[in-house]
Amino acid sequence: MRQLAIYGKGGIGKSTISANLAASFGEAGLRTWYIGCDPKSDGSMTLLQGRKIPTFLEQMKRGDERTVLEGFAGVKCVETGGPLAGVGCAGRGIIVAVQELAKHHFREEDDVLIYDVPGDVVCGGFAAPVRERYANEVYIVTSGEYLALYAANNIARGMANLNVTIGGIICNSRNVANEVEAVREFAERIGSKLIGTIPRSRVVQECENQGRTVIECTPTDPQADAYRRLGRAILDNRDLVVPSPMGPEDIREMLREMQ
Repeated sequence: MRQLAIYGKGGIGKSTISANLAASFGEAGLRTWYIGCDPKSDGSMTLLQGRKIPTFLEQMKRGDERTVLEGFAGVKCVETGGPLAGVGCAGRGIIVAVQELAKHHFREEDDVLIYDVPGDVVCGGFAAPVRERYANEVYIVTSGEYLALYAANNIARGMANLNVTIGGIICNSRNVANEVEAVREFAERIGSKLIGTIPRSRVVQECENQGRTVIECTPTDPQADAYRRLGRAILDNRDLVVPSPMGPEDIREMLREMQ
């Protein structure tokens, strides 16, 4: 069983990539789980044709037997979620939900688990999938912009502190100058590699407006193939390393050198 955690700063496209990866794995016949760890509980919506589902713990508390819902291509979808905005800590809910899922729902015959995790690894709850070793393979989503790389570097620092291995860096393009080269250089400097690039395309927004992944909505579009290529690269990847993060000013200097 592959246990993947996809991290990235807010708004970088982490959930879009996670959902389309899950869809590509399900499409290929793999028994796949998508576990959303964002308090907004919105990551699974495109796998469930626009439906926003209650969190796993909410469903458990009210005795709902259908705590796990099946989405596109048989992908099993769960939102671990958290409390309402401004009330309580989302981290605790994530920890309890992940423990319950591991104990009673995941099976040896499952092929891939994908945890879609917010980028702030300062909170112990958001680090739970990797800290508790429910996920052992991390992929970090970034663009070639400084703030995105800065956040990716902070995530790499969090993984290094936890002694967790990462499998690579995913470039989700924003069409900035020398973007792929910058992300590749960043990946190499922290001891990892660029595992794949997702081009910028308006097709993504058009499909999300319909409540579906690109894989389901426009399966023959080149953007769908980009997600499939990334999925194959991840499945073929066995090169995992504990990262060595850069200093913040080193990132700025790297970008200046590439201008």
